[in-house]
Amino acid sequence: MKNVLTFCTLALSALAATAAHAADDAAQMARGKKLFTTATPACAVCHTLKDAGAEGAIGPVLDELKPDAPRVARALRDGIGSMPSFKATMSDADIEALAQYVSKASRGK
Repeated sequence: MKNVLTFCTLALSALAATAAHAADDAAQMARGKKLFTTATPACAVCHTLKDAGAEGAIGPVLDELKPDAPRVARALRDGIGSMPSFKATMSDADIEALAQYVSKASRGK
């Protein structure tokens, strides 16, 4: 009986951790989406990203490029081509949220 209770306790702990991670991920995605559309200048002005309803015509179409999060974060911090760096105007947490959002949204996840 003690083994069954231990197993149930571990299973419930794992489920709670999974639910908390899913909630954190959803919050990060919502934060990233908001930043995509409201940052100054907004990413949506230049980039196309279907999930955000963005149809920018200057930068690459992110739905086609499908960049991973580290690539997006690097572009945000360092700038690339005509895209400016955002490291002076965005916190690391905002850059990470935006990078996660663009990566997942462009891949349809």
